[in-house]
Amino acid sequence: MRTWLASWRFLLSRRWVLFFVAVLLAGWATWWLGEWQFGRLEDRKERNAIVSVNEEREPVALTEVLAPGRPVAEADEWRLVTVTGEYDVEKTVVVRYRTRESAPGVEVVVPLVTADGTAVVVDRGWFGTDDPEIGPDELPAPPAGQVTVSGWVRSDGTGSSTAVNGHSTRAISSETIGRAIDRPVFTGFLAMKAEDPGATEDLEPVELPELGEGPHFFYGLQWWFFGIMAAGGFGYLAWDERANGRRGDRPGGKRTGGPFARRNAREDDDEDQRPRDIPPSTGTIAPDTKDAAGDSRKAATRPNSDGNP
Repeated sequence: MRTWLASWRFLLSRRWVLFFVAVLLAGWATWWLGEWQFGRLEDRKERNAIVSVNEEREPVALTEVLAPGRPVAEADEWRLVTVTGEYDVEKTVVVRYRTRESAPGVEVVVPLVTADGTAVVVDRGWFGTDDPEIGPDELPAPPAGQVTVSGWVRSDGTGSSTAVNGHSTRAISSETIGRAIDRPVFTGFLAMKAEDPGATEDLEPVELPELGEGPHFFYGLQWWFFGIMAAGGFGYLAWDERANGRRGDRPGGKRTGGPFARRNAREDDDEDQRPRDIPPSTGTIAPDTKDAAGDSRKAATRPNSDGNP
């Protein structure tokens, strides 16, 4: 028992302790990353369930779901609502760099002003164009006069991408658009489903969200697998050093043990028994002669000039 414990004493060295701590940190990090991916998967499933239910529910009045200054509830995301008002076409805002099937274009956002003067931001759809700064006059016009719009509730975007420059932005935020058009607005916006009466020229409809679960499950498994590999690598290297000694101290730097030791030893033996290559001779070998008896055992005597030996 003491001999066995002594053979593992090297694990208490500074080098192996630091190695062990590094493996523990790597294991913790990969476990956390795996849990994070599985958490995102659960969030995705919950979101998909809410979207699936809300897309099929009967539409309700806008004021039952949205209000100025009140954030959109998570349970109301993609809820179908209706609202009536007039489009303020001059305050149209385009959302730049929105591609579809690799084609460049913009999302067309137009405020719909309700009877009390509060506007609701409406994303009317997509328009293909190479000009990200396209103006309202170059876009298909919305219906004039009173319009009843049905659309899906969306939460505002966040960050610097929501800033409105002129009449364009990178992401939709009712707050920043409300400041840009100098009018009170409902918090959140609508992704338009239909409008009555309809426009003379329609835009491409708003795209509904994909309800797939994404790659989160496999990413989670992948991170956990990396953690298992780190632990397995530590165990193998510790076993190898116990069996064969420290790598730098091994004679000739060769492996003397391990799972492939038998095969390596056999290959070395075969190499030792392999016939050595003999370089070609560069000299000559003199023939035996017997000069004492006057007889020669050299090669055949050359003929003389008479043709006789």
